[in-house]
Amino acid sequence: MAPIINAIGPARAYNVLEILLSLNISFVMAMVLAWTYRHTHGGFSYSRSFVQSLVLAAIVSCIMIIAIGNNLARGLGILGALALIRFRTPIRDPRDIIFLFASLASGIGAGAQVFGVAVIGPIYFCLVAEFLYFAPFASRRNFEGLVRFILVEEHRDNIAQVQDLFSQYTSSTSMVAMREAIQGGAMEYSYQVRLLDPSGRTELVAGLESLNGVEEVSMVMQRSTVEI
Repeated sequence: MAPIINAIGPARAYNVLEILLSLNISFVMAMVLAWTYRHTHGGFSYSRSFVQSLVLAAIVSCIMIIAIGNNLARGLGILGALALIRFRTPIRDPRDIIFLFASLASGIGAGAQVFGVAVIGPIYFCLVAEFLYFAPFASRRNFEGLVRFILVEEHRDNIAQVQDLFSQYTSSTSMVAMREAIQGGAMEYSYQVRLLDPSGRTELVAGLESLNGVEEVSMVMQRSTVEI
């Protein structure tokens, strides 16, 4: 019966130094998480407000855990209050959600004053995130770019020189489209290519433009996932 009374009774009273220590640890570890997210972010929809939210979420969760303490009734009351809040901001990347959970977990650990978990956990998380950023794990790069050009009918034999340029700057190519252009006076080609060196993009385009009969050369770099 005593544990039940303690659970619903007054929460443990933290002194000022304990509260500041918990908040400072949650802030520092959230900054580490935010910096790791910023450094390893590879999508298009980078949001400064989301990075700031990672830091603020850790502090908020830390405050909540300090407020709850060991009081079950207070915890249920805060849970009910949070149930009334509806977060309608869309998060497109599942990786962003994981970073948000990591920030909340760091704040919860600091608020509960389990400082070992609050410090070691985020550091380990950041190390793994950095490893996945630099390692080729889970990457799948079939083609990197789409090359499009028009070859005038009179210089159709120059397609062999085009293939030579591709073999010089790319590791693999695949023709995805070929159609008539300029009322049959030329052919338009589209190739998917994988570059040997990303810096060779300019040289490849310049080489194609220098060939006789090759016009309107363009190259668009591709991603497997495009965010809109």
